[in-house]
Amino acid sequence: MSARLYRLPAVVRRLILIAWDALAWILGMGVFLSMRNEAVAPDQARWVLIYTITAVALQVIAGLGTQQYLGRNRIGSFIDAASTGFVVGGIALLAGTAFVLAADDFPLRAAVALPCLALIFMAAARLAFRAIVESRPRSAAANAVPAVVYGAGNAGHQVATLMDLAEDAPYRIVGFVDDNRDKRNLRVRQHKVLGLGKDIVRVAKERQAQAVILAISAASPDLIQRLSTACDEHGLDLMVIPPLREMVGGQVTMGSLRQLNVADLLGRRPIKTDLSAIADYITGKVVLVTGAGGSIGSELAAQVHRLGPAKLILLDRDESALHGVQLELYGNGLLDTDDMVLCDIRDEDALRRVFLQHRPHVVFHAAALKHLPMLERFPEEGWKTNVLGTRNVLRAAYAVGVERFVNISTDKAAAATSVLGRTKRLAERLTAWYATEYQVPYLSVRFGNVLGSRGSVLIAFRSQIEKGGPVTVTHPDVTRYFMTIPEACELVMQAGAIGRPGDVLVLDMGEPVKILDVAKRMIAESKKDIEIHFTGLRDGEKMHEVLFSEVEAGSQSEHPLISEVHVPALDPDDLAYDSEEGISQMLDAEPTGNPLSSTSAKVN
Repeated sequence: MSARLYRLPAVVRRLILIAWDALAWILGMGVFLSMRNEAVAPDQARWVLIYTITAVALQVIAGLGTQQYLGRNRIGSFIDAASTGFVVGGIALLAGTAFVLAADDFPLRAAVALPCLALIFMAAARLAFRAIVESRPRSAAANAVPAVVYGAGNAGHQVATLMDLAEDAPYRIVGFVDDNRDKRNLRVRQHKVLGLGKDIVRVAKERQAQAVILAISAASPDLIQRLSTACDEHGLDLMVIPPLREMVGGQVTMGSLRQLNVADLLGRRPIKTDLSAIADYITGKVVLVTGAGGSIGSELAAQVHRLGPAKLILLDRDESALHGVQLELYGNGLLDTDDMVLCDIRDEDALRRVFLQHRPHVVFHAAALKHLPMLERFPEEGWKTNVLGTRNVLRAAYAVGVERFVNISTDKAAAATSVLGRTKRLAERLTAWYATEYQVPYLSVRFGNVLGSRGSVLIAFRSQIEKGGPVTVTHPDVTRYFMTIPEACELVMQAGAIGRPGDVLVLDMGEPVKILDVAKRMIAESKKDIEIHFTGLRDGEKMHEVLFSEVEAGSQSEHPLISEVHVPALDPDDLAYDSEEGISQMLDAEPTGNPLSSTSAKVN
């Protein structure tokens, strides 16, 4: 019946709804007149009839005016019910008051009882319609994969609605589990909550489920890991919904359901940021991003763009990278606008001209050389870009009065043992000097590996797996901190809002993860038989990264996921200008902290 109704033209369905609501007033009048104990005088009956006709006219006018009859709300939804109640209430107040004051023979009780009766008939029809729609048989039930849904909250309700109403739903829900004991007897669209999360395997076996759908957008990596292990052991496919920030409008769609990937295990922490504080220093301002074509720079550019800056300047030395980020942000890659700047931060004169032309208020400095083994081989290149290049950007920024400067650093700057770490440490110190010397909010933000960035271990592993292996891991015990690019950039922007002059803000990276576990997970996802070879730690590489060295004392900032640490300032005039002298200065300038934080052990 409901399917036939939905196949009717929209105008016919809307006319049926209008007719029913008009009939509801007439039925209400009939019930009202039949329930009166005394006989109704002809004059009273006439006024009740006129009142009803007036109410029907007002109902149609108000329904069309509020677009209630034009498909604004889903019939039978809470919003539809509330809208209908407001319309009927408004009619009762307006028409009832007018008739009571204008007609002595109009019975007062009609002004109260008749709208209530009409509303009951309207609501009953909508409730019946919704019950019929929601109980209609699914066309794809015979071919769909039986699945248990983990999570009976809002996301779980959305998943159930999707699967029950879709014509070709890939899954057939056979039950729910939820960690909240209070939901033990809850039914989600007629699907019963059959147990707690720990009962997932038992429930799946009892209901002959072949898949589990994790319907918790803010699920912790620990929960995902435990559920993934249980599903792997018992041959269940695990599907997940993405984190809330990846869903359009916070809504689960059929396309957003996907198989578990390694990023879900490493970087699904809910990040809460104060958007008003971030917007205060970005919205309506000229913002410049160096290294805008890189993984971090391009994501920073995207997040800044959403906050409505007066102008967003994207600077990079790689024209292809600029082309890609312009396509991503604006849908074209013509590279013919002055906000796309091709410039190398090593070229101080060119950089100064860019800053003088655009006069940015805010700078995010993400340009850097970051590949550790390459910089170990070519330390002078790291010196030129990461140290002298940062000095050039700082000089240009201060010269044009940049209000806020955020230098993107790395956890390798803590207890630095590599060229990468040492150059980024010096960049932090240069930023601190400008901040303390001129009392301006220039600061650095330090974080670890980001998932999916160019050159990251995930990219390397995926390439090796696609080629059939082997997957190379430096050491079976080596660990690293991980977070996703959006998470890192959200916190970088938050750090820019709360950081004080000269701060080095350290992002909470969660718990370190064994690289070997990441490799095993990605191999398992590929369903290929691939070997893992251990190559040994490379020069300058640590067994375990640290976020603070022994000589640094971190303290809590205003944000629970951001700590702050002090680094000694370094006057840019004290920098060596010759590359060889600079490398010597770089190696001798900073203590490495705990020498046991890295190891030269090799695995052959």
